[in-house]
Amino acid sequence: MSLRDKFPPLAHRLLASLRAIPNANLLTVAALGLSLIAFGAAGVAPYAPDASELPVTIKVEELGLPDLTNQIDALHATERPERFVAEERVRAGDNLASLLDRLGVADREAAAFIRTHADARALAGLRPGQRVQAIVTAQGQLLSASTLITDPQAEHRLFIERAGAGFIARKEPAPLERHIEMRSAEIRSSLFAATDAAQVPDPVAMQLVDIFSSDIDFASDLRKGDRFEVIYETFWQGGEWVRSGRVLGASFRKDGKTHQAIWFGDARSEQSGYFDLEGRALKKAFLKSPLQFSRVTSGFAMRVHPISGLWKQHKGIDFAAPTGTPIRATGDGHVEFAGSQGGYGNVVVLHHGGSYSTAYAHMSRISPGIRKGGKVLQGQVIGYVGTSGWSTGSHLHYEFRVNNDARDPNSIAAPQVPMLTGASFQQFRQQLVDITHRFRLLSPETTQLASR
Repeated sequence: MSLRDKFPPLAHRLLASLRAIPNANLLTVAALGLSLIAFGAAGVAPYAPDASELPVTIKVEELGLPDLTNQIDALHATERPERFVAEERVRAGDNLASLLDRLGVADREAAAFIRTHADARALAGLRPGQRVQAIVTAQGQLLSASTLITDPQAEHRLFIERAGAGFIARKEPAPLERHIEMRSAEIRSSLFAATDAAQVPDPVAMQLVDIFSSDIDFASDLRKGDRFEVIYETFWQGGEWVRSGRVLGASFRKDGKTHQAIWFGDARSEQSGYFDLEGRALKKAFLKSPLQFSRVTSGFAMRVHPISGLWKQHKGIDFAAPTGTPIRATGDGHVEFAGSQGGYGNVVVLHHGGSYSTAYAHMSRISPGIRKGGKVLQGQVIGYVGTSGWSTGSHLHYEFRVNNDARDPNSIAAPQVPMLTGASFQQFRQQLVDITHRFRLLSPETTQLASR
């Protein structure tokens, strides 16, 4: 077949037309030329060889699979066991076995390590309420455990971790976050019922008693309708409540009179303690009662002696209390006598300087370390209530003496610690602004307005 036969008639006519244009534009000629090529390609395409007519060669090669045994074994060797995270709070009556059981730990080696290691055995002596976290395998094997430990010096977090065939224990410092909390309540039955209802921690309630113990006998002076406000520190670690701290401010309304206390500490002047809003120290030379809670059974007056049956002056105050109740020194001083003395039984006599001394009789026992010549501080426990000597029941016989003559302590105007002055007073006034503002927020008037 000739080239003429391969092109369609239209293409032949197009070429003839180009030859007939003597002065044709170059662009026009190029466009017509491209069109001619396109027509030519279309005409030639049907004459390309068919792929099905070409010879085909098929080659088959068998490939072997790689050996993955070593890789699979290596993965199994490094595979972590299934882990479970558990957390429990220590309950009253818990021992190590019951605590580990609730955590899902069935690991004798772990239990033995905790019982014998100097640091780890702190886990076995936690107080109720403390939290313990553990990571345990499905088979009960302990992988790690941690808890917060509170020491007198500082708090730290205890970690117990599996290491190879055994365990290690380590401690890390646990810095605490300081918060300030405020509570208020009205007395309806007792102080502790009111503090419990207001969710005030017991150590804070006891501080409240100590702060006002020179002015209020909380065993006999409280009445329904009395009210308190208290501002205190709490310390937290990782969102966990650790402990309460110092009372920063307290107010107690009783019989229409308001007693207020602000904590102030000035290291430069060595003046620290609780002061009223005028900067006068609340700490008096003597506490109102040597027992924190007691019932007065016999005051400073004439009475029939329970042993001799004779009518005579009772030169002291008797406080009824269960055997073993702690007895506090009512003032700072030195031990003048500590031992057994006739009808007084086990007795401690303290000299407070000048002409003042106090006697504490019928003790069941005297505190260790209380010896003649030794120094004692106000509020320090010097012995425990009993019924030694001439006594018909468990109680404390307390005498307040002036020049060794027993006097009614309620009739003595005891001296106070000096007031804050100078730079200490100015610093105290700055602190006072914040505390008095908080008192206003806790007042019944503010509370009523907020609830409307």
